Amino acid sequence: MLGDRWSLIVIRDVMFGDRRSFRTLLAQSEEGIASNILADRLKRLTAAGLLTKAADPSHKQKTRYSLTDPAIQLVPLLAMMGGWGRQHTPASVALSVRAEILETGGPPLWAALMDDLRHRHLGAPQPTRQVLAELNAAFAEKLADADKIDG
Repeated sequence: MLGDRWSLIVIRDVMFGDRRSFRTLLAQSEEGIASNILADRLKRLTAAGLLTKAADPSHKQKTRYSLTDPAIQLVPLLAMMGGWGRQHTPASVALSVRAEILETGGPPLWAALMDDLRHRHLGAPQPTRQVLAELNAAFAEKLADADKIDG
């Protein structure tokens, strides 16, 4: 279920990019996933119990995807794969920054991130630390630094 090219990328985008609708996942895919492939992966990930889908509270005709706890438990795996990818493959600034922070933070950060994701996707109590906000702030800072160098 996770061995194909796209499944982990879809989970990553839902997890780290908060891309929770078909349209957002398709439009903001850095890798350029095709619509038929995305539809298939969302269906498979939902059937496998890694995602749930429900009507979007802001627009009843739209579907909102959420991570399940088994998907949230993939955080350590994704962090390790991101660290490996950062060292051995070319990656975008966005993916590199987040991967570096997750790699450096190790298991304590991963646990805090999983708590944050459980709040966002499963309705668990809000944790004291909001790791996704930290990752997004670090990404924004890195982009600003890159713009200063390019500008």
